[in-house]
Amino acid sequence: MTAAPTHPPAHPIAVVQGASSEAIQLLLAGFVGRVQAGGAARVAGLIEEAPQGCQGAAPARLRTIAGGRFYPIFQDLGPGSTACALDSPELVAAAEQVRSDIAAGCDLVVLSKFAKLEAESRSGLLAAFADAIAAGLPIVTAVSPRFIARWDAFAAPLYACLPADAAALDAWWAGQAADRGLA
Repeated sequence: MTAAPTHPPAHPIAVVQGASSEAIQLLLAGFVGRVQAGGAARVAGLIEEAPQGCQGAAPARLRTIAGGRFYPIFQDLGPGSTACALDSPELVAAAEQVRSDIAAGCDLVVLSKFAKLEAESRSGLLAAFADAIAAGLPIVTAVSPRFIARWDAFAAPLYACLPADAAALDAWWAGQAADRGLA
């Protein structure tokens, strides 16, 4: 059994910024791979990706880290539709899966992004963010600059912004892992 840290880890939430959404999602996927390869930490969460074999404007989907299940992000509303194509029920289902993974036990939560639905407090992944924060878990995510004020209202002072750089993310995690006895 590892001893609890005598002080709370600095900035338990890392917000990756400074690159395209696609580049950040690839960075998060690589980060998760490195953390899991170390074998000391259990990771829960979601990463956004395009379906395999699709290039260009393929509809994105969320993949759970713990189980590899896929959730489509957008629904097909047909040609000419101007309505929002975000598939809210699928996002809620994905968030519920992550909440279940958090409850089952994990050491790190990676959530693809805090975006429009979360910023408007209309569910999305908001419940998964809240559960991870309540559990005191380190979180890695991305936040578009256009939603940073809403993010700040939700998560300040628990987060630090990091550049979209593998070394910066790995250094943040090394500090979190050491504080939690996972290093």
